[in-house]
Amino acid sequence: MTEGRTRLRPPRHWLDRRARAWWRAQLAVSGAVPALPLVVLGVLIEPARTWLLVPAAVVLAATVLAVVALPPWWYRLHRWEVTDRAVYARGGVLWQTWRVAPMSRIQTVDTTRGPLQRAFGLSTVTVTTASSAGAVKIEGLDHERAADLSEELTRITHETPGDAT
Repeated sequence: MTEGRTRLRPPRHWLDRRARAWWRAQLAVSGAVPALPLVVLGVLIEPARTWLLVPAAVVLAATVLAVVALPPWWYRLHRWEVTDRAVYARGGVLWQTWRVAPMSRIQTVDTTRGPLQRAFGLSTVTVTTASSAGAVKIEGLDHERAADLSEELTRITHETPGDAT
């Protein structure tokens, strides 16, 4: 390693374990939305039963497979960390993304909670910089942890001299 350079290492923190259940619920809803009308129409319209129920069964089978297989995989891939110098987030499935936002470049810190996230007690922290790559998002955090993280980032950013202050 060259002197003065910092080597990127995997972020230390996992998402909240409830993120897996939240992802499962999202996948289930995403699969049910197209399948439900097909099932209803297939039951009500007898001549169309086969060509409506078969695609519905395929969608539902793919949904069940996704609900079982994807959340544990996603959980292993997503990590995050905050230091005095930067916010780190790693995510992605096929294309893994490592995002690093230096504290001196942070412009805003937002916490959001959608309806499903509220049901699971989770939140998303979004760290916005002037980067053209977009914001750094840490999804699937415990709501209290997300609030604490937002306060911590705001404090560190305020104390860090740089472009965004």
